[in-house]
Order: sequence, then structure tokens, then C-alpha cells
Amino acid sequence: MVYLDNAATTFPKPEPVLTSMVEVYKNIGVSPGRGSYDLATEAEEFVAQARMRLARFFEAPDPDRVIFTGNATDALNLAIQGMVKAGDHVVSTTLEHNSVLRPLYHLKLKGIIDYDLVPFGKEGFVDPDDIGEAIKPNTRLVVVSHASNVLRTIQPIAEIARQCSERGVPLVVDAAQSAGVIPVRLDFWGVAAVAFTGHKSMLGPSGIGGLVLNREVNIEPIRFGGTGVDSWSPLHTDTFPHRLECGTLNLLGIIGLFEALGYLERTGIDEIHKREMDLLKRLRDGLSRIDGITLYCAGDLSRHIGLLIANARGFHPDEAGAILDGDFDIAVRVGLHCAPLVHEGIGTSPVGAIRFSLGPFNTRKDVDLAVEAMEKMARAASKDAR
Repeated sequence: MVYLDNAATTFPKPEPVLTSMVEVYKNIGVSPGRGSYDLATEAEEFVAQARMRLARFFEAPDPDRVIFTGNATDALNLAIQGMVKAGDHVVSTTLEHNSVLRPLYHLKLKGIIDYDLVPFGKEGFVDPDDIGEAIKPNTRLVVVSHASNVLRTIQPIAEIARQCSERGVPLVVDAAQSAGVIPVRLDFWGVAAVAFTGHKSMLGPSGIGGLVLNREVNIEPIRFGGTGVDSWSPLHTDTFPHRLECGTLNLLGIIGLFEALGYLERTGIDEIHKREMDLLKRLRDGLSRIDGITLYCAGDLSRHIGLLIANARGFHPDEAGAILDGDFDIAVRVGLHCAPLVHEGIGTSPVGAIRFSLGPFNTRKDVDLAVEAMEKMARAASKDAR
């Protein structure tokens, strides 16, 4: 199979990550922080080491403010619902994934908040000045994706953060698509929080993600339970990181994420990004030469990550995806990609588009096979039209 759905989940995972993950879990796979015996202490120490490694990776000042969650959606829910209260206003963008749009809509539907969404320009970028102009006296939060999962554009987070800082409003960054392939710099940018997931470009397993916080940000917990500390109290503990974590942590996922970070550090995310962008240019150039293939926001590839969306004349995206899978053994993602407002903005709603997303283990041959398959589909459509 030619796997070109890495924006959903990178596959395959690096073999050293899988091997180390299982080996470590075999040795310390008990509940971290839930006992005083040596193995529980060792597991808790491993979790602490993982927090420190993640804090370095995201250039964050405090490992205790690295919060483990199930994924980026889980982390964004923690941030959004924990940082607003009744009467607040939130600013976001039409580039966002449903992991941002749906929590905002839920809170608005309940009459708790109001929000405005800043549109993106024709090249797929949000203007930081537009973010600043959308901020109101009662705006208490801005949420922006670092890299679009549809248009692949990398947003100017430093400039957006500056607009927010000047107005005293915290910025939460959705780094689901960017973490692991381009630098995410929490402290340098001056953002309040970064949400990430482990199973995409961070090359870890599914079911693990997190929320990395600046020291100044305060988030109210939205769920409660056992933490292994302050068990005598009916109140959920107030100290980080347990303030936002409850129940037994996903130790296997944390181990996998720790090992994946080691792989990224050894390989270098700049090298991974450069390689993926070289393949993206090859894919863009190949598809652009085919009559009947429409590409979206594919002119200038600077400030982008390695994915591309397209449509084939004469084919519904669902049909095109099924043909690529069934006839050519090529895995892609079709539809709205959980980002309906992006497709509205580029005119592909309600059917969406075909998404080709590259990963660290794709090759030139993979790209060439995808281009060849799309060319055969386009020729077949042209023949049928005649």
C-alpha cells in the first residue's frame, strides 16, 4: 500500500519507537504515582522524565505544566472550557478543525459564550491584524491552529501572539498538525497554551496527547476524580499537573511518546520537514500537469507542511478515494477533513476534496504512483465525457 494519509495518523511508526515502547512497558507497566512500592515510583519517575522532555521540545518553562490528555481534541476541550466563563467572548478562525469549532459552538448553544471567526485569505493565511480587530473588551481567549489540516498553511503565530499580548488576551495554539514537523515555541511566542497529539507528526501511538501551559495561565478543571494525591479531600487537587489530570494515565502512550521524541531529536524535525516538502513539490508539479485535476492553494509552497488537496473532474471525492484505494492501493483521505469552514472558504463544500498527506517514510516512488493513478483517472473521465 502507498500510504498518503499521514495528516490523519502517521504510518508506519518508526520501528525503534515500537520496540522500545513495548520493552519499557514490559518492565514498568504499573500505575504511576498510585503506590509507594519501587516499581510505581519508577513508573512515576518515567512520567516526570517524559514531561521534562516535552517541555524542552515545546520550549516551555515548567514540566509540571505539561498535561497528558487522550489527544489534541481532548486538550483543546480542556483549554477552551477551562479558560472561559459566562459572558465571555472568544476569537478563532475559519481554518479550524472541529476540535475547536464544536466546543465553541457547544458553549454558545448553551448561552455561555459568544465567538467570532476570522476568515483566511485566498492563499490560506490569517491576517494577524484581523485577529487583533476581532478582539472585544470581553474577549477572554483566542484559539488558532498552527498549521491547517486542509490547506497545509503555517499561520504566523508569533505575530498573532503579539496582537493578543497587546490586548491582554491569552492565545491557545492547536499544534496537532505542526508538532513534530516544524518548531512549536511556547515561551518564545508568549502563548498561553499549546495543544498537541502524539499520533501524527510526533510519530507516537494513538490515544496520547497533551496540553502544554505557560506559568501564568490558569485553567479550571472540567473533570474530576482520582489523582493519587490529596485523596482525603472531596475537592479535586489544585496543583499542576494533577489539577487537569484524573484517573490512571496512559503509561504505554506516554512511553511511546517519549521514545518518539527521542527519534525526532536524533533525526531532526528540520530534516523531516525538508524531505516532506521536496516530495510535496514533486506531487504538486506532477498533479498540476494533468488536465482535469484542480489543486487548491498550491502556488507558493513556502510556509507549508506536506499535504495537498485536489479534485478530479468527473469524480466525486468519495468515488476518487475508493478508486485510488481499490484499483491502485493508495490510501488518501477524502471529504471535509473535519474542517467544514475551510471547504466553504475554497468552494469545495459540501463534498470536500481528496487529501494527499506525506510522512517521513514516503518516497518519490509513492508520489509518482499517486500522480500516475490520478492521470489514469483523468484520462478515463475525459474518454467517458467524449
